[in-house]
Amino acid sequence: MKKVAIILISAIIIFIMVVYLSVSETEDDFRTCKIIGAEDITKIDFKDFDSVTVAASTLYEASLLKEIMQGKQYRDAWAATVTVPIAFLDTLSGGLKVIEEGGGQQTHSLELEDKLGVRYTLRSLSKNPEKLIPDVARDLGVENIIIDGISAQHPYAALVVAELSDAAKILHTHPSLMFIPKQEALGEFNEKFGNRLFLFEYESEGEVDWTGLSDIFEILDTKDLLELKMQVGDKLKIDKSALIKARLFDLIIGDWDRHEKQWGWAMQKKPDGLLAIPLAADRDNAFFHLEGILPSLIANDITLPEVQTFENEIQNLQGLVSHFDEYFLRNSNIEQFRAEALQLQKQLTNDVISQSFKKWPKAIDDLDGPEIRKKIFTRRDAIVEYAENFHEVLRERPRTKISLKGTEKLKLNDELTECFDCFDK
Repeated sequence: MKKVAIILISAIIIFIMVVYLSVSETEDDFRTCKIIGAEDITKIDFKDFDSVTVAASTLYEASLLKEIMQGKQYRDAWAATVTVPIAFLDTLSGGLKVIEEGGGQQTHSLELEDKLGVRYTLRSLSKNPEKLIPDVARDLGVENIIIDGISAQHPYAALVVAELSDAAKILHTHPSLMFIPKQEALGEFNEKFGNRLFLFEYESEGEVDWTGLSDIFEILDTKDLLELKMQVGDKLKIDKSALIKARLFDLIIGDWDRHEKQWGWAMQKKPDGLLAIPLAADRDNAFFHLEGILPSLIANDITLPEVQTFENEIQNLQGLVSHFDEYFLRNSNIEQFRAEALQLQKQLTNDVISQSFKKWPKAIDDLDGPEIRKKIFTRRDAIVEYAENFHEVLRERPRTKISLKGTEKLKLNDELTECFDCFDK
């Protein structure tokens, strides 16, 4: 027995040593993109060029030991070189002005506005998860486990997802990739936001419509949607078919992080009231792929069932059905789920999916494209079964009061605490 205890203690000590070797390999907490071939970036006048060659981030480069302990993830994609257009705010989309810095747990963002009042957002490709690091991780010196977890996100996923969304007729923010140099138009944000890679896209809320849909008078966030619901009652409904389709689409692309703050609502006037059409935003976790010993110990079906790696099959659908789904889709029927799943299968053909990946630079597609396409094909083929199971999970969950992110301070009517349309006529 004593010998077994000694072996066990020795194994634990060795494991702890290997963990610290792994997490100490990268000392930096955050890095922006790396410009290739530029020894002194301060000497570059970016107005002389229309594009720049960069690596999204070299922060996630790792030894074999680190890859075993913390996973291979999409490290190669983050470090790969790509050529992207250079943009200046005074000419982008006819000229843009900075409104304010956006929030977010990982992403640095700036809200912009054009001369017509249309809102846009610059969302940084490089992430800074400092706000997510618990004090205990810092005390133990293992914060790099959280920082390095960003490597499970594909830096260019949003570009492909936008193409797939168009094919599936799902309303989205139309992101495009660009390099924003330091410039006067950034004003006080020049140091933080200059010389970085961004996804430039429409904002998911605003008073001026950009969607191209008819009779849209405003784009609301979820908090404002609930406030409007309290005012007008059952005259306001959501487009459930569109939301079901969008959520099934999330399953196909493996985007597990779809909480209420990642949706806007295009408000459409109807003869009998108002219709809120869901607008999907923030695709950071599409194609999310988590590997390695340490991430598997931290995020699993018991500890974080919603954090799921993108594989051929969905292993735990229960973990992907969220409070957001319960709140907005509880009273949907299985026929709606089946119909939208079948529609996705018709729209997302193999050819359509393959064509969507042409938005990626060849170097990125060569790295990850074939494997991701294969997984999308497989999930698409099984989406009717997933849709039926999704509805079954919703049906079996008991009705309870739900507090959605960003709406905690709202004093909701009693009938709005459990679901959006629990008491609609």
